[in-house]
Amino acid sequence: MSTEMHIKSSERGVIRVFHIDLPREAIERFTTQAGTGEWPMQYALGAKSLRSAFVEVINIRDLGDMSLSQYLINAHDVSGADFQAMRTRLDALTGFALVLPSQAFDHTEQDLAISNPLRWIGTFNEPKVATIATPIRTNSAKGVVGTVAGGPTPKTNIGLWVVVGLSVLIPLAIIIARFTLN
Repeated sequence: MSTEMHIKSSERGVIRVFHIDLPREAIERFTTQAGTGEWPMQYALGAKSLRSAFVEVINIRDLGDMSLSQYLINAHDVSGADFQAMRTRLDALTGFALVLPSQAFDHTEQDLAISNPLRWIGTFNEPKVATIATPIRTNSAKGVVGTVAGGPTPKTNIGLWVVVGLSVLIPLAIIIARFTLN
């Protein structure tokens, strides 16, 4: 049985958490992309695009006294009612967890079909940053459109370009003439 989910290309600020149901000895092989491109974790996700730089595999035991839910709060600023309701379940996990932020899917629209050994635990949102700013009302912020009043329009230096062009072409013509006459 697999869990299916849709990833939009415009998705931002979403964190997905999975449990990896494998023995410790098999984790590295499952989570590491081989030089041949083979990547069992990508296959288990059913993902057509996955960026390894954003894939987090967490050995829950390595967190020490920190719970998995506290790690998600500290590392990803996860919050909200859905997350609070899942904290007990997250903290009961043992072994390895897979944390995938939106960036892991490379802004590629895709349908995932999650299969063994992955088990989806939850999807959580990072808080949206409020970007309310007051408009700048200074004269310098207004800008200028067109040319400066009263000033002359800049002239092109055509004469300079002619001199530069001739200083390159004349020596080049002399060199070519010497080689063709010999």
